[in-house]
Amino acid sequence: MATAPESTALDDQVAQWRSYLRRRQAIQAVDVAELEDHLREQIARLVAAGLAVDEAFLVAVKRMGSLDALSREFAREHSARLWKQLVLAPAGPRGADARTATEAVVAFGLGVSAAVGVKVPELFGMHLHEDAGFYARNVALLVLPLLAGYFAWLRKLDDRTVRWIGAAFVVAAVVANVFPFARGGSTERLVALHLPIALWLVVGIAYAGGRWHAVAGRMDFVRFTGELFIYYVLIALGGGVLTAFLAVTFGAIGVDVEPFGEAWLLPCGAVGAVLVASWLVEAKQGVIENMAPVLTKLFTPLFTAALVAFLATVVWTGRGIDVERNVLIAFDLLLVVVLGLLLYSVSARDPDAPPGAFDAMQLALVVSALLADGVALWAIAARIHEFGFTPNRVAALGENVVLMANLAWAAVLSLRFVAGRGSFAEVERWQTAYLPVYAAWAAIVVVVFPPLFGYG
Repeated sequence: MATAPESTALDDQVAQWRSYLRRRQAIQAVDVAELEDHLREQIARLVAAGLAVDEAFLVAVKRMGSLDALSREFAREHSARLWKQLVLAPAGPRGADARTATEAVVAFGLGVSAAVGVKVPELFGMHLHEDAGFYARNVALLVLPLLAGYFAWLRKLDDRTVRWIGAAFVVAAVVANVFPFARGGSTERLVALHLPIALWLVVGIAYAGGRWHAVAGRMDFVRFTGELFIYYVLIALGGGVLTAFLAVTFGAIGVDVEPFGEAWLLPCGAVGAVLVASWLVEAKQGVIENMAPVLTKLFTPLFTAALVAFLATVVWTGRGIDVERNVLIAFDLLLVVVLGLLLYSVSARDPDAPPGAFDAMQLALVVSALLADGVALWAIAARIHEFGFTPNRVAALGENVVLMANLAWAAVLSLRFVAGRGSFAEVERWQTAYLPVYAAWAAIVVVVFPPLFGYG
């Protein structure tokens, strides 16, 4: 029979377990209550068999299985409920429901503001097709300040942090619009590509809400980024279906809606969906996150095989990489996807689990990417030596050096972990601590490259 202090300690442990279990979207309050009853019955039997209360609690939880396993089991039995939660908010206290409704209104309002903001430049004579360079440089500034503002409001950031975040966007706006870029020049394209990367770190600081300096805070932002991508793709697919439906139905009565789609639906929907998808990630945490491990486990071996095949072909044929601009962009995107797989698999992994076969596969992916990056660096350096410096080549060189430094140390830490001589926490800490390096390089490209290369 448990004493009063033991009962209090047990209630505290069960409360922590219950709170953690409620984070799973597939498990509702009634299910949690049922599981708690079952857990307490297990504990009572174990205590009656002679175990201490603390020991009985740990054994009972272990016998019930991991939370992921419980979540999957409930998801299978209540799949209709799970899919409803992609749209419907779970029942909660009245105050929580009001807060959720407010957050939804704010997010959708900001989404509408972003959509309207895309059309504002037209009031000053700017048009999407004729002034593509202007829109490319400023698209991040039409969306990300609103997203950062949403998280600043949501996390109740202090005034000092809000001022720093605002200052970063002001500087970005000045650089993107005051520099005298040559129309269609290389530095203009580089700014359009790198400005969103630099500003995404600013959004991350707002998202972390004062926890950016902690590994857990940065890792939460990594998870958010991955889940936002998934939601955004789902919304984009739905938007594509809607556009096709409008084209077919209106075409049947002789009305061409393609100009409306190109001028309004596509640009406004593309920017507004960022805010809506971000709200969905916040409101429905746990629904999409269970897809991430599946996606990483699916694509990690595929990308590993692709990189190994590429390296083998390079060795067999003796051919180097064509360092034309489009090829460099495609190759760097491939390495970025590999990095994304690595980051998201780190964010989805149990840090206390021992190394397994998938960790060895990830190590193979990192090593393959490192070697492929070395091949790219060699080709870029040879091109620069032969033909001289250009903005694209220098930017590609720097990006591949930044990637190589990350991959090299990640390979060392992963090897130590797989060999049992290091901890997974070291891998996680390195990956999250390196995130500002990418933003710093992107900021250098945005601010330094245009004047350095004469804005051409």
